[in-house]
Amino acid sequence: MPRTYLCFVWHMHQPCYKDLVTGEYHMPWTRMHALKDYFGMVKILKDFPGVRQTFNLVPSLVMQIEEYASGVAADPFLRAALKPAEELEEQEKHFLLRYFFQANETHLIGRYPRYAELWNAWNTAGHNLQRCRNFFNTQAFRDLQILSQIAWFDEEFLAHDGEIAALVNKGRDYSPGDQEAMGRKQREILSHVLPVYREFAASGQIEISATPFYHPILPLLCDSNVAHEANPYVPLPSRFRYPQDARLQLQRAASYVEERVGVRPTGLWPSEGSVSDEALAIAAETGFRWAATDNGVLAKSLNKSADPMVSYRPYLWRKDGRELGMIFRDHYLSDLVGFVYSRMSAEQAAADFLHRIRENCAPVLAAGRDALVPIILDGENAWEHYPRNGRPFLAELYRLIEAESGMRAVTVSEAFRLMEPEPLDHIAPGSWINANFDVWIGFEEDNIAWEHLRKAREAFEAVDAASVPAADYALALEELLIAEGSDWCWWYGPHHDCDNREEFDQLYRNHLVNVYRALRLTPPAELSRPVLRKRSDAVSVDPSATIHPVIDGEVTSYFEWMGAGSCQASERSGAMHGAAFVLKEILYGSDGSGLFLRIDLANVALEKTEIRACIDSVSVRILIQDGNAQLLEGVEGMRMAFRTTLELALPLQCGKSVEIEVSAWRDGLPVDALPRNGAIHVKLLPEEGWAA
Repeated sequence: MPRTYLCFVWHMHQPCYKDLVTGEYHMPWTRMHALKDYFGMVKILKDFPGVRQTFNLVPSLVMQIEEYASGVAADPFLRAALKPAEELEEQEKHFLLRYFFQANETHLIGRYPRYAELWNAWNTAGHNLQRCRNFFNTQAFRDLQILSQIAWFDEEFLAHDGEIAALVNKGRDYSPGDQEAMGRKQREILSHVLPVYREFAASGQIEISATPFYHPILPLLCDSNVAHEANPYVPLPSRFRYPQDARLQLQRAASYVEERVGVRPTGLWPSEGSVSDEALAIAAETGFRWAATDNGVLAKSLNKSADPMVSYRPYLWRKDGRELGMIFRDHYLSDLVGFVYSRMSAEQAAADFLHRIRENCAPVLAAGRDALVPIILDGENAWEHYPRNGRPFLAELYRLIEAESGMRAVTVSEAFRLMEPEPLDHIAPGSWINANFDVWIGFEEDNIAWEHLRKAREAFEAVDAASVPAADYALALEELLIAEGSDWCWWYGPHHDCDNREEFDQLYRNHLVNVYRALRLTPPAELSRPVLRKRSDAVSVDPSATIHPVIDGEVTSYFEWMGAGSCQASERSGAMHGAAFVLKEILYGSDGSGLFLRIDLANVALEKTEIRACIDSVSVRILIQDGNAQLLEGVEGMRMAFRTTLELALPLQCGKSVEIEVSAWRDGLPVDALPRNGAIHVKLLPEEGWAA
């Protein structure tokens, strides 16, 4: 009798939040999801031995989990959670209030009455620290520190760990000892994550597949122009073509997962289900035996509707002597789990899911052949929208599957052993989203990011490996591979939004800056400016008259800069925790024959800071240290002075439009810029000039 085979592939992924130079993890999401999702998603299968599944691990995620479990990883969010509430400084309190409510309001915050009480108080105060000062005393902050972490603890530990249960039952008025216990329990949970994958993979109940090491869009690494095949109307940046990077990301992924989990992955979920013939050929050459993508890609490849009669079967892609098994996810069913069933009861959702599978498979089974139903989706982000992290839904679903005659949940490799694949001689380039690459390339922000990446990659290619220390050359390559990841462009463009977009933007540019630093090259000043395009956070005024300032590093007279244009910083948000703003205001103008520039700093007693000014193609670099200024790069005939402000006079031709950008750098990293988005476009003198 024909049978139905269900192939669940759970994709476990977070981008690399670590700055390899500083060792700092800039965001906490790997740790938070490792506390909440990765362990329990596998462990729940112990109660359902007849359910076999595939778990896709991104190697960079495994690397980060290992570092957290060993105590090596550190992030500012964890430090803020563990710092004694009595010792919190003002900026740390604001940090806690700003970031420690980043959780599902109903199922994470609302599950804990005191956490919800704190959230309501913060909302009532209009997210203003001064207005809620009477409510947020030391005890309230400690309760927030603890509950914001416990809310992310895995259901397995909430149910079976007595110490964690005691913290949950206490509910409020936590002590310093409770705070210490919360931190210790985090490390315990994190230490259990990778062993559970090794255990279940060794038993054969789960198969481990992988994704390229840092989660890049493989077809775009091979040739970014392939995006035109998926969407001929998308505007593209300069061509990026480094198939050798795609190969390296795949080779390292297979080796790393084998080393850490104990089995070499033969299956591949290419990042975002992104495929092309060239990418599949490289995957086959590097030892992968099967790959998966979306049924929308199959529909374009076959130029027909990917209904169950077409997509509910395995395929064998063959081209130029290479071959790779292929399965194609049921887009609709997978998205029901990811986005819809969280709004239903566990029983209703599980029953509806199986009912739809039966209906979809009926014509396939009636034709006398087995049906393969690939369900492939994110294994982490959906669950905070479900009650109790989705565990009741999964338990009910697995119970029904085990009880269903004629239905089995199998790994992908098992499916290929059980079913004969259909031949496929071409794959249409595309991803799981609309069978194209529009999320990651084509919009202004995305294309700027690709231009930054291309320039850094070309700079790396141009450097003789023997000219820099081997460790630094390896660091530059690693930073490049990280920057090739898909997550940065996920947040660029109009498609997605989150509270941490600015932090993602900063971290992406930091990775690229680190490439140049490791190669002993000066990072381009453009990396000091956000790629994100948003409402300007600076107030600009155009010049209104010629000016004749005295270049002495002092504002000697109120009138000497009257008529100058200005760009003044206003309140700015989204900076990384602990970052200080350096640039307060810049003023600029002309006497008709040259350019004057004044840079006011937020604090003259700066730590070692490099100020960079770019005026069209002219670059000026000044090192400020111990109250003194040293010219590192300039233009002939330039004058400079620094005391209470930094003043410059440059012998540039005026009477034309110029672009002015000023940035501040520390230890080779951009820490501030004015304006923060783009450049000041200004005509220093109108065609008819001004009266002196």
